[in-house]
Amino acid sequence: MANQVDAIVIGAGPGGYHAAIRLGQLGKSVICFDRDEIGGVCLNWGCIPTKALLHVGEVARHIREADQIGLVVAAPEVNREGVAKFTDSVVKANVGGVNQLFKANGVTFAYGEASFTGPKSVSLKKRDGSTETYDAKDAIVIATGSAPVEVKAWPRDGETIINSDDAVRLKKIPQSLLVIGGGVIGLEFATVYTRMGAKVLVVEMLPQILTGTDLEISKTLGRILKKQGVEIALSTKVAGLEKAGAGVKATINGEYTSGKDETREFEMALVAVGRRPVTDGLDLAAAGLSTNEAGFIAVDAQRRTKVATIFAIGDITGAPLLAHKAMKEGVVAAEVIAGDASSAYDPIAVPNCVYTDPEVATVGLSEEEAKAAGYELRIGKFPLLASGRARTMNEHDGLIKLVGDAKTDLLLGMHIVAPQAESLIGEGVIALEMGATLEDIGLSIHPHPTLTESIMDAAEAAHGKAIHIPNPKPKPPAPVAATK
Repeated sequence: MANQVDAIVIGAGPGGYHAAIRLGQLGKSVICFDRDEIGGVCLNWGCIPTKALLHVGEVARHIREADQIGLVVAAPEVNREGVAKFTDSVVKANVGGVNQLFKANGVTFAYGEASFTGPKSVSLKKRDGSTETYDAKDAIVIATGSAPVEVKAWPRDGETIINSDDAVRLKKIPQSLLVIGGGVIGLEFATVYTRMGAKVLVVEMLPQILTGTDLEISKTLGRILKKQGVEIALSTKVAGLEKAGAGVKATINGEYTSGKDETREFEMALVAVGRRPVTDGLDLAAAGLSTNEAGFIAVDAQRRTKVATIFAIGDITGAPLLAHKAMKEGVVAAEVIAGDASSAYDPIAVPNCVYTDPEVATVGLSEEEAKAAGYELRIGKFPLLASGRARTMNEHDGLIKLVGDAKTDLLLGMHIVAPQAESLIGEGVIALEMGATLEDIGLSIHPHPTLTESIMDAAEAAHGKAIHIPNPKPKPPAPVAATK
């Protein structure tokens, strides 16, 4: 006989655990399944452990630069085991926290491989090999997330050819590292391993790192990373990759090599060419579901699939593949399942953060996207070099950029390269959601001295009123054609 619950959540990552907890809060009996650990990729292999490693690297940088602010300290030495212990402790604390929240909200958790047997039923294959079936009275939520894309020509061994899951475990610190892919994951690990002492080359086949990001912001970050010692090869591809002794041998070709094949050896290669949705093993067909050509599941604004009793959230629903997007979708799905017909996923914009050093954070339209959409633009920029607070932190590289509509003065996008950018961008999220203008931001009194006031400075610069930087001279009016 099948186990009976109100709702089933398949996947215990950020989207899944948010859905399960909110369902519990709303009085539903709910069970959450995952074949791995509570917290999914984000807590165990992604967001949390990578940020712990990045923090270690940031501290190491500050120690190396301590002489610049009058401190005499010994050069930092990386204790790999100690760093791994710190990272593991952070992961365990976060996973334990979610486990406690499950218990506090009446959520049952079970390990296993879940697969559909119908639109309201699931079979769970447990770790001990036994199988149980579950029926959901109300609905089932799919929150199975994504996994690194594997390149068949470059078989992963977890030692010399690795993916992001391997990279976060820090089995060793290579002297040289090839990073294939100049996206978020590739650049974050390039930062981590550079800070740990590795010589890193990032190869990106497209003309810019962080493709889709505001081009000026992308170029600013690229320039900073190169100053830090990260090699970046744009419009270049890895034509071949093979094991060679204790390391790997790569053949690269493109703009970086003047169009010629160049062979280089590395101790390790990280393949970071993207992520794919995870729906394998779910037997979606048994529930009447299917995916599109890219492997994603189509949903409506309430995260309901074409099968009324099944909802899907997070990475399996398509870009952007971000934990905070999944979290919001999980809450929406839970509220709809519990009877709130008004709940919907309808953000004006979703922020994106890249935890390099300095960080990049963006929300809304880039300059290029706004132009392509037909807007006449008003742009305000403020370099971090002009920030008094940044100087007190011994930070000099960065940029705050606001993109606005010249006709209405509405903010269209905010783009930041700076320390703490991931926190600063919150102002842009609220401003976009509330329909703020550049003038609104410039008129709002920001605390001094802070990095946040640089956003105000950028808004004032958009109107030629900046105090802390020279304002660009206004463009002369276009000549008026003579009339007869």
